[in-house]
Amino acid sequence: MEIFYSVIAFLGGLAMFLYGMRVMGDGLKSSSGGAMQAALAKVTNRPVMGFILGMLVACIIQSSTATIVITVGLVGAGFLTFHQSVGIVLGANVGTAITAQIIRLMDVSSGMDSPLYFFKADNLAPLALTIGIVFIMFLKSGSYKTAGNVACGFGILFMGLIYMSDVVSGFGESLSHLLTAFSNNYALGFLSGIFVTGIVQSSSAVVGIIQSIASSVGVSFGAVFAVIIGVNIGDCLTTYLVSRIGAKPVQRRTAMVHVIYNVFAAILCFLLVFIGRSTGILNNEFWNATLNSGGVANIHGFFRLVPAVVLLPLTRVFESIAYKLAPDEPMEEEDKNAIAALDALDERLFTSPALALDQAERVVIEMSEIAAHNYDAAVQQIYNFDPKRSGRIETRENLLDRMTDATNKYVVSLSPYVTREIDNNRQNIVLKSLICYERIGDLAVNIANEVSALRSENKEFSDTALQELRIAFDAIYEILDITSRAYREKNSVLAADVEPLEEVIDDLVEDLNGRHIYRMVNRLCDPINGIFYQSILTNVEHISDKCSDLAIYIMESKNADIFGNEHSYVHELHHSNNDRYLKAYERDRTKYIDALDAIPKIKPPAEKYPESGEPDKPAEEKSKKTEKKDKTDKSGKNEKIAKTGRFKIK
Repeated sequence: MEIFYSVIAFLGGLAMFLYGMRVMGDGLKSSSGGAMQAALAKVTNRPVMGFILGMLVACIIQSSTATIVITVGLVGAGFLTFHQSVGIVLGANVGTAITAQIIRLMDVSSGMDSPLYFFKADNLAPLALTIGIVFIMFLKSGSYKTAGNVACGFGILFMGLIYMSDVVSGFGESLSHLLTAFSNNYALGFLSGIFVTGIVQSSSAVVGIIQSIASSVGVSFGAVFAVIIGVNIGDCLTTYLVSRIGAKPVQRRTAMVHVIYNVFAAILCFLLVFIGRSTGILNNEFWNATLNSGGVANIHGFFRLVPAVVLLPLTRVFESIAYKLAPDEPMEEEDKNAIAALDALDERLFTSPALALDQAERVVIEMSEIAAHNYDAAVQQIYNFDPKRSGRIETRENLLDRMTDATNKYVVSLSPYVTREIDNNRQNIVLKSLICYERIGDLAVNIANEVSALRSENKEFSDTALQELRIAFDAIYEILDITSRAYREKNSVLAADVEPLEEVIDDLVEDLNGRHIYRMVNRLCDPINGIFYQSILTNVEHISDKCSDLAIYIMESKNADIFGNEHSYVHELHHSNNDRYLKAYERDRTKYIDALDAIPKIKPPAEKYPESGEPDKPAEEKSKKTEKKDKTDKSGKNEKIAKTGRFKIK
């Protein structure tokens, strides 16, 4: 039973470790991170600088495992690229060995007199948790709460490591025996080093066990060198297995390159020992000499430092192998197009601002497609719910956020190079358009979330409500399409058709809310359903508002008088006798409001109205702004949205 409870305790520590990694990664991802990302990029773009950074971090926190796990989290959050992470991974391998040497030279071991004692995991973890919870509970600023989440994730991660280490510490005597049981069998000694380190999850701890054995009974170089090489492999295997759980392909590659490097390093170490033994450099006197604790630390440091220096120029080779072993998952076509657009944001184009803005506009166009696809997917969830589709919606939302951040940073960085008024106007329009499409993506996610919440309550809309919503959804499909085409073609005439349709959508939403209130008052609608219904309508209306904003931005690119006076322009347009606007408004109203009127209302039971048997007209029903026109030539235009949607969604 003791083993059973030990396994449960170990799994609990692993759960804490994984959860801490997730919390820390989410906190980093939700932060703006611009300054941090820029600083990391400057340091890590060159493998040597990344190597030094990884070495210093591992030296400070005394754990190559924690350093690499943090690096994997930074890669997943987008702060580091895979290429930038490789140097850090190599440096982290050396950092723990340097820490051991520093502690040994200072003769402070793990005592409180050492300045490094502050950075021990069992001190950092509670400190990080304390800081994190203070930030979350007592500071109102969103940035402090984000920092608090990162700190809590960091603390939980380390607590998990400490907990797992405590569980295996009770087996120290058995592990010590295992490490020295194969002194004359190098292969088994190598495997024992891998196995024990895989259990303890700390190369420093295992080397410490060997040092304690050396101090008490003494060990020879020939007896422990293979074990120490195995320790290095065992250290990276555990990190890889932990880091790959639930990780993205790029994160798995970062963990994989740690394994690849250590395999190469192990081969190199065995070759060095073989060459030294063959040439007599490692003579019998050295081979059989008894090592003390310091000697073990020196061998460990040698096997960490020398391979790192020799193999650092081969980082590109390690990257290539990692790509083959952990390839990217198959990408959707829209993802490929989005990434290609982001890759085209080249700062070398800054000397030609017009070309640079062309690339930024290309990103906006891709965002318009992704936002429209996410809206369509959200609509499909109402009529044909699919949990897998929810995951794709979330993926698109993350992509939209990434595109917004990257393009916003690119366009702002372009500012010192913009000298012409026309380029300055384009720059402003791009920045405002980015926000609009990012917001449309958010609103689509809101609709999908409302649908998921509705299903979690085991509720569903009535057939009448679904028919009504289809008309509103159809109108949004059209306004998104017009806006996207107008932006792509820079067509201000087409953009002018957006505002009258937006007004009709406002009328439509008002009528739908009136019908909803009628059902609520007459108890024909479930109150819970009504809440979700109204929330979806609110998001629908806000999408049309954002399309209206985008259309105004497109028109002001052709009409300088609109720039800076957008609100006044829209207000005057609504109260003018503009013939084009009025005709478009009448056309769209006939198309959508008449379609809504064609849907019969649910009538209350006749006994509610004993005199007439018919319900009174609800007070909120609006008078018609126009007479209904003959719709014989419009057959099919108001057909319900097909369940498969207007866009191809996977």
